[in-house]
Amino acid sequence: MAESVIQVDHLSKMYRLYDNNIDRVKEALNPRKVNLHKEHYALNDINFTVEKGETVGIIGTNGSGKSTLLKIITGVLTPTSGAVNVNGRISALLELGAGFNPDYTGIENVYLNGAMLGFSKQEMDEKLDEILEFADIGDFVNQPVKTYSSGMFVRLAFAVAINIEPEVLIVDEALSVGDIFFQAKCFRKFEEFKKENKTILFVSHDLGSINKYCDRVILLNSGNVVKEGKPKEIIDIYKKILVNQYDEDADVENDEQEQDENISQEIINENDTQEWKTQFNINPNVVEYGDKKGEIVDFCIMDSNGVITNSVEKGKDFYVKMRIQFHGDIYEPIFAYTIKDRMGTELAGTNTLYEDIPVGEKHDGDMVEVTFKQRMNLHGGEYLISFGCTSYEQMDFVVYHRLYDACNITVISSKNSVGYFDLNSQITIK
Repeated sequence: MAESVIQVDHLSKMYRLYDNNIDRVKEALNPRKVNLHKEHYALNDINFTVEKGETVGIIGTNGSGKSTLLKIITGVLTPTSGAVNVNGRISALLELGAGFNPDYTGIENVYLNGAMLGFSKQEMDEKLDEILEFADIGDFVNQPVKTYSSGMFVRLAFAVAINIEPEVLIVDEALSVGDIFFQAKCFRKFEEFKKENKTILFVSHDLGSINKYCDRVILLNSGNVVKEGKPKEIIDIYKKILVNQYDEDADVENDEQEQDENISQEIINENDTQEWKTQFNINPNVVEYGDKKGEIVDFCIMDSNGVITNSVEKGKDFYVKMRIQFHGDIYEPIFAYTIKDRMGTELAGTNTLYEDIPVGEKHDGDMVEVTFKQRMNLHGGEYLISFGCTSYEQMDFVVYHRLYDACNITVISSKNSVGYFDLNSQITIK
C-alpha cells in the first residue's frame, strides 16, 4: 500500500480585502460588526494526496493559488480552514535566501539557515564542504552577503536548501536561478532526488520541465482544483484555460489518433467568425510597417489539437495562421512568417514563394486566410513569430505589411540536444 507523504484536506485560505485602510479600522471598531470587506479565496476547498516517491507538479495562471498552497504546506501561512499533514523533513525552495542576514558572511548564513532548519552545528559542519562546492562562489563565502551579486546570493541559498537531505522537496520556480551552468547543476540534483525516491512537489511555469519530471500534475485556477492527472492531459487543459477556451462540462477524453486524422479540416473551419488574436497572448508593442495595401488583420498559432495557444509541443504538428485584407489590386502577393529567438536571430521561416504556392491576383476588398502547417522541431524554449505580406511590382520588392515579433511561442519539450533544432537522430550501437 502506498504511503502518503502530503495530505491536503479541504484546505481554504480567505483574505479580507478592503477598499482602504480606514475601512479596516472602521470595521474593527464598529460595535455592530458591520462588514466593510470583500472575501477573496486564494484557495477554496483543496483536496489532494502526494505519495512517497512521487513527483507532483502544480500549474496554473498567476493568481491561481500555487504559491499560497506551498506556503501553507511549509507552515509559512496558516489556512482559514482545512488541514495539511506532512510526513518527513521538508526542504522548501520558495523565497530563496529569505532567512539570510545581509550583514553576516556567507558561511555564517549557512550555519544560521541550518539552525533554522533544525540542524546542529556539528551536522552543518559535515555538510559545509558539499554546500560550498555546490554554490561555487569562491572566497566570497567569507564576505557579507550584502556585497554579493544577485546570482551569488541565490546560488548560496539554493545550495543550502538542496543539500540538507530532505525527505520532501518543495520547489517554486527555483530551478531557474543563476547562469545556464548552475541551472544544469540544479536539474542534475533534481534528478538525483527522483532516483533516490524522494517526494517532490514542483511548481513551475516551465511546462517542458513539468512534462519531463512529473508523474502527476494538479491544475489550479482561481483557487480551485480544475483537474489532476498525467502531465500531457493537464498541460493541454491548462493551455485552453490560458486562452479562455476551456469548457469543464465538455471535458471529455478524445482518441488522439482519430483527432489527428481529422484535425486539418477542423483547423480550417474553426473560429471562422472570431478574431483569433484576442484569444491568446500578443505583443502590445509589436513593430509594424508597410503601406497596408495588403493588411494583416488577424493571426494566431494553433497546436495539434486545434487550440489557439502560445504553447506547442516539440515533435507535434502546429499551425501558423493569418488573415489578410486587401485594399488594392495585387498580383501574386507573398505571405510569410519567421521564428526568431529572444535575441532576434532568425531560426526558421517560410513563405508562399519559397513553397511554390500560387496565390494569383487579389483585388480591393478581398480577404485571404493563410494556414502554414508544419512540425515543431525546435528545442524547448521561448521564441518570437513575425508575419509579412509582400510582393514584387515591376521587379521591385514591395512590403505591404510586416508585423515584427507579433507574438511569442513556447515550445514544450522533454528532450533537448545541442543547438536549436532536433535532428531526430536514430542511434545504433553494436
